[in-house]
Amino acid sequence: MVRPLPSAQDAARILAVKRTRPIGRPLPVAGRALTKTLKALDARFGQGSDGLAARWSEIVGVALARRTQPTKLTKPRAGAPSVLELRVDGPSAAIIQHQAADILARVNLFLGAGAVERLRIVQGPLRAMPKARPPARAASRRLRPPLDAAQEQQLVDSLAALSEGNLKGALTRLGREILRGETP
Repeated sequence: MVRPLPSAQDAARILAVKRTRPIGRPLPVAGRALTKTLKALDARFGQGSDGLAARWSEIVGVALARRTQPTKLTKPRAGAPSVLELRVDGPSAAIIQHQAADILARVNLFLGAGAVERLRIVQGPLRAMPKARPPARAASRRLRPPLDAAQEQQLVDSLAALSEGNLKGALTRLGREILRGETP
C-alpha cells in the first residue's frame, strides 16, 4: 500500500514532537586507538637491538660506532635487566671493555634507566655500514675567500721550479688551503 508523503506543515508538526536519531560520534583516529597497545608492547619487549642499531652512532659516538655494532639484546624471563651483545672488531675489544661503563650509561640513557645491566663483547668482523656521502667539494670551494695577490704570488714563486703537472696542481691547492688557515 502506498502512503502519501506528508505536507510541509505535517512534517514540521511531526519533527516538533519526535526527535531524529542523533548523529553517531566519528570513529577514533587509528593512531590514538593503537597507542595503548603499542605502549604495552614497547614496555614488554622494548626497542631491541634494531632501535639501537639505527641510532648507534648517536648513542655511543662516531669513534666507538666504527668499532662496534649491537647485535642482540637479551632479556631474561625473570624480569631482570637485559644483556647487550656487541660485535667488536678484534683489536678493539680491549678498548671497548675498558669503556664498557660509559657505553652502558649511554645505552641506558637511550633505552631507559636500568634497561641494560651488562655488555657481552663478541669479537668478529663488523657488517659494512653505509657510508655517508661527503659534502660536495665544488660548492664548498666557492664559499672560500680567495688569497690576496701577495700571498698568491708568493705561492706561485715558491712552486716555479716544478714542471707543470698533477704534482704542481696538488701542491698549489694544498698551499692555498694552508695559507687560508684551513686544513685540507
